[in-house]
Amino acid sequence: MEGTEALDRVRSSLLELDRALKGTDLEHQAAQAVGALDQFQAGYYDFREICDNLYDGIHITDGEGKVLFINQAYTRTTGIRPAEILGRKVADIEAEGVLYRGSVTEQVLKRRERVNSVAIILKLDKEVLVTGNPVFDGAGNIKLVVTNTRDFPELKRLEQRLLTMAEESKKVNEELAYLRRQQTGHKQIYYRSEAMRQVMEVVRTVSAADVTVLITGESGTGKELVANEVYQRSERRDKPFIKVNCAAIPSELLESELFGYEEGAFTGARRMGKAGMFELANTGVILLDEIGDMPLPLQTKLLRVLQERELMRIGGSKPVKLDIRVIASTNKDLREEIKGGRFREDLFYRLNVVPIALKPLRERREDIPLLAEEFCRAYSKKYGKSVLLSPDGMDLLIEYHWPGNIRELENLIERLVVTNDSGPIARSSVFRALNPNGLPFSPSETSQTLKAQVGAFERELILHTLEREGSLRKAARVLGVDHSTLVKKCRQYNRP
Repeated sequence: MEGTEALDRVRSSLLELDRALKGTDLEHQAAQAVGALDQFQAGYYDFREICDNLYDGIHITDGEGKVLFINQAYTRTTGIRPAEILGRKVADIEAEGVLYRGSVTEQVLKRRERVNSVAIILKLDKEVLVTGNPVFDGAGNIKLVVTNTRDFPELKRLEQRLLTMAEESKKVNEELAYLRRQQTGHKQIYYRSEAMRQVMEVVRTVSAADVTVLITGESGTGKELVANEVYQRSERRDKPFIKVNCAAIPSELLESELFGYEEGAFTGARRMGKAGMFELANTGVILLDEIGDMPLPLQTKLLRVLQERELMRIGGSKPVKLDIRVIASTNKDLREEIKGGRFREDLFYRLNVVPIALKPLRERREDIPLLAEEFCRAYSKKYGKSVLLSPDGMDLLIEYHWPGNIRELENLIERLVVTNDSGPIARSSVFRALNPNGLPFSPSETSQTLKAQVGAFERELILHTLEREGSLRKAARVLGVDHSTLVKKCRQYNRP
């Protein structure tokens, strides 16, 4: 305030002089002096306002080390008021040993360069970080020394906060990586069939290319596992991988789940809005599972998103740019859906850039033993057992037609492991698991003729009875046939 009051006193004196010189030859010079002072005073007020809104404490001296100005932040940080130091030399203040020690002003004047140091505010017994900078005139002389004063404890607190945030960020990234690994699962793709070998060859070829993939096949054939494999082999494997089941989300909610919405977009919308699955997957990969079940109106919006690589949230006005790879999967024949008017043809071609068709398990029976053995090992470990499949049990698995494909096989093996005490899983156990109602099954859908179906039924009935009774004579008695007849039947079915 002292500087302001001094300026006001000077201005008052000049105004009095201006009035006294009215009508004289010096009137013009007096008016100019008042104008110049007004201009300087306006700049001075701007300077004070700017400095008083700075977070750092500002301490300014002249080229002799005399204090000219301190801002409000300096007083807040140090507790030193303007009246205590303005107009005094820094060297005298330090020699007094009451306010502060360790000022950099004298060092700046001596070294003529920036100086950083730690000063001690004696009246508060606290450390502050000070940085002094010289300001030179046109002749190269120091005319001002400007010192920034920062609260050392505050800096320490901010430093600790940054370290804490860095540690939390590291933990979050580790958790994200773990969740991504969990989402893609630990399951591997096991196969021996030529059909799956060709599929995996396509996967290896296209994974590195940032291209859209459409995976088709019956339910349970492993479409999600193939999608996981494409993601894991791609350049985006460390980026988000978001999976959306288009059939599991109600159609009236699917649009907001996919594309998000702004605040107030509809009744019940979150206050801050919500990012959709596409935004969450940005820079990564999105899997649109069961894409064939997506409603037609939403297919139109999806097509636009895939074409433009940007989306508009519900209720939004600003487009969101996307850098994303799309994988789609379906158990439906999309060409038939197009004919029925249930799927857009242009969307199909946009998705079907690289098609991967998975055959059902009954058409790649070479994979059944490998899959069954792997499931048996995995669930034995999970449930703390030591269980294997008997050769006869494996034969029965190979003959079965598997309408539920690999998912049905996995669920069956888990049930067999859980219900089996130890040792090999017998054919009878497999038979009962496949036929909970006790009715013989048709081993293969490829056996279409009546003779083949009757033969399959007879074979299963004989083998099942033999295993249950333990001898040919007992089995013949139960089946109501001669022993010799049963022997012939067993030879016919390659059973000793």
